[in-house]
Amino acid sequence: MFWVMVISFFAVLFILLPAVLAGFIYRKIPVDKNKRRFLKGVSLYPAAMVGGSCYGYYYERRQQVKRYYDVPFPQAPELAGLTVAQISDVHLGRFFSVEDLRGLLSLAAADEPDILAVTGDLFDNLQLNPAAVQVLDEAVDLFPKGIYFCIGNHEIYRNWGRTRALLKKTRVRILEGRAEKVPGTSLWLAGAEYSFARDDESFLVEKAALTQKAIREIPAEALGHTILLAHHPEFIDDGVREGIPLTLTGHTHGGQFGVFGCPIVPAYKYNRGWVKIDGKLGYVHCGNGSWLPIRVGCPPEIAYFRLMK
Repeated sequence: MFWVMVISFFAVLFILLPAVLAGFIYRKIPVDKNKRRFLKGVSLYPAAMVGGSCYGYYYERRQQVKRYYDVPFPQAPELAGLTVAQISDVHLGRFFSVEDLRGLLSLAAADEPDILAVTGDLFDNLQLNPAAVQVLDEAVDLFPKGIYFCIGNHEIYRNWGRTRALLKKTRVRILEGRAEKVPGTSLWLAGAEYSFARDDESFLVEKAALTQKAIREIPAEALGHTILLAHHPEFIDDGVREGIPLTLTGHTHGGQFGVFGCPIVPAYKYNRGWVKIDGKLGYVHCGNGSWLPIRVGCPPEIAYFRLMK
């Protein structure tokens, strides 16, 4: 019933309303020899919208795009060449199966990154989460320096305590308000917990505290060797404040509807792609799953970050 309501809403938004508007415009145009041509154009508009919706559901949301970036890490030249892959917002469930997850992990590993970072909202289905934990554990062998996971809000919604207990029996590294030094390297990965503060002031205070908690074990001189993982994109500001060169986030899905790489509805402070502040970088991942089962102008992605001198 929920999805019927959702699809009906978007049908009204993208099909019925434009058609009504076109009809209103049509009534205002004097009758002339171009009337028939205009009428044909109006009749094609709803068809184009239906076609766009079908494209977004049946094609684009299933096409995992790979994006490759070189990221300067000037304080840690010894890390040059190390590559971190990121996936985010899989939203396991009706529109993303356990087998889809297995395929996504294999696809991410095909380019041979050293590390896989998962920035939350993967475990979003009580029935499928246990099987997904097993698949994620099996995939650790595909990434030489491991898989690191930080939680999103949907893990909390879907009995995070049970999923955490299952993950702790695996080789997946859970970064829940803590950091780890990647074995054999000088790289630290820190994972911030999700902030559920409701008002702006409380949110700013809480996410700052959660960032501090996540990096508390990292020596001050090693913050320039650190990547912060956080689900909400505004943690980028806190990463910058702490002197962390790269913060990887998700949560927004890139808006799911975009034009020329920009979201149609920019609902967040940072919505998609790169954020640069005072020489520090943050990245907002477009997500691999969907809120709604339609993506247009915003395909799901696997992002690769190769560290450079």
